[in-house]
Amino acid sequence: MTGPTDQADLSQQTIDAHVAAATAAFAAAQTTAELKQARLAHAGDRSALALAYRAIGGLAPEARKEVGQLLGKARAAVADALAAREAEVGEAELAARLVAERIDVTLPVELAPVGAAHPITALIELMSDVFTSMGWEVAEGPEAEGEWLNFDALNIGPDHPARGTSDTLFVEPIADHIVLRTHTSPVQARTMLDRELPIYIVCPGKVYRADEFDATHVPVFHQIEGLCIDKGISLANLKGTLDHLATSMFGEGVETRMRPHYFPFTEPSAEVDLKCFVCHGASVGNPDAPCRTCKSQGWIEWGGCGVVNPRVLIACGIDADVYSGFAFGMGIERTLMFRNNAADMRDMVEGDVRFSRSLKGMAR
Repeated sequence: MTGPTDQADLSQQTIDAHVAAATAAFAAAQTTAELKQARLAHAGDRSALALAYRAIGGLAPEARKEVGQLLGKARAAVADALAAREAEVGEAELAARLVAERIDVTLPVELAPVGAAHPITALIELMSDVFTSMGWEVAEGPEAEGEWLNFDALNIGPDHPARGTSDTLFVEPIADHIVLRTHTSPVQARTMLDRELPIYIVCPGKVYRADEFDATHVPVFHQIEGLCIDKGISLANLKGTLDHLATSMFGEGVETRMRPHYFPFTEPSAEVDLKCFVCHGASVGNPDAPCRTCKSQGWIEWGGCGVVNPRVLIACGIDADVYSGFAFGMGIERTLMFRNNAADMRDMVEGDVRFSRSLKGMAR
């Protein structure tokens, strides 16, 4: 049988050669992976020095101490060389990684796309700001509204065609007389019933109609309405308020006009038109330069308005002989289309953030 002394040469020359080989292998390693392989080969359990250490047991007792000291020093020298090289390789790899991962903060970067406030929301806030800056208040109410507040309190009789299911969305059971509000005017009725006079409020919100879903109509849209109730209020106050709102929305120089119209809740009533901001009226009677925006009429319908009908005041418990007021309302989507040249109302409800980002900052 072959013993350990036959498998390992324990001379000083051989031991020094093992140390030199290990040191050279460590020095040649350039990466952590290469250094790991060198460690296994020269300092692992199957390395030459490890085998020599196990062979000490086969020596004569008087030789064991001397050889043990030689091997102990050799293994310590190998461990020191390995630790020093590990530190050098680690520092070199860290430096290389820092260089590779360095970021030049002066270079232009493409930021991750961010969201944007929906143009409808931004425009509601802007229009509300116009009135709060004048001392008005913003009032809100429920979207599922009582039929009396939505119609009767506003002088819209039971036989009015707007109260049919072809125009109004009723909440089942119909016998409960709850509708999805067709305008934000019920907020005005609630305010007149609940608040002390005088009243200066603006009511933005979502409304519902049994309309088709196309480029110019959606069944769910937004309105903003205003109500002023005080002593001595006249049509002149209404005209001045609407002119101020139009200037705030469309800039200096915008022209408005009021056309006689009929609304059950105001008397007299009028439609508010804007001078066409594309042709400025030049297309009227000029077949050579037609205008698609105003259909060559020179004016674009914006909303409705009028002096509050005394019947509405009386229905809400206000003395119509002492107080008077005006009311107006217009569509937010329509105003947005005018301001930003948005051609299709469906873009406003499809939830595409690209549409909101395209108008980001344009609502103000």
